[in-house]
Amino acid sequence: MLIAAYILFVPSNLLPVMRTASLTGTQQDTIMSGVVYLWVSGSWPLAALVFFASIVVPLVKLASLTFLLVSVQRDSAWRPLERTKLYRLLEFIGRWSMLDVYVITILSALVQLRSLATISAGPGAIAFGAVVVLTMLASKLSIRA
Repeated sequence: MLIAAYILFVPSNLLPVMRTASLTGTQQDTIMSGVVYLWVSGSWPLAALVFFASIVVPLVKLASLTFLLVSVQRDSAWRPLERTKLYRLLEFIGRWSMLDVYVITILSALVQLRSLATISAGPGAIAFGAVVVLTMLASKLSIRA
């Protein structure tokens, strides 16, 4: 599951996560294009939040799960308390990694002016959601292993 999450992390950041169609045309946005737009438009705190929650947190979570997996596979006795705390932290932040998916869902629900504009999730959102679900399952299943 962790390998699949790594593989899907790439398209989740390269493919459009949101498609906006209006009378003026269609626009497709990736996570980074959304962050850049928010930053340029003056919403830098929101841009920083989206960047942190959508790119930094999933990447750190993947790296941390890899570290925990390797340490368990090697029967490491190195700093078990700190590794346990790291695992608990990963469990806590798991659902907050889906900030982009939540934003797209809320925007889609709010902007249902079908004759004027539509907002829909793109393939990047599906890949991003899959990364989050796979990392959550990988951490849950590691308890049973």
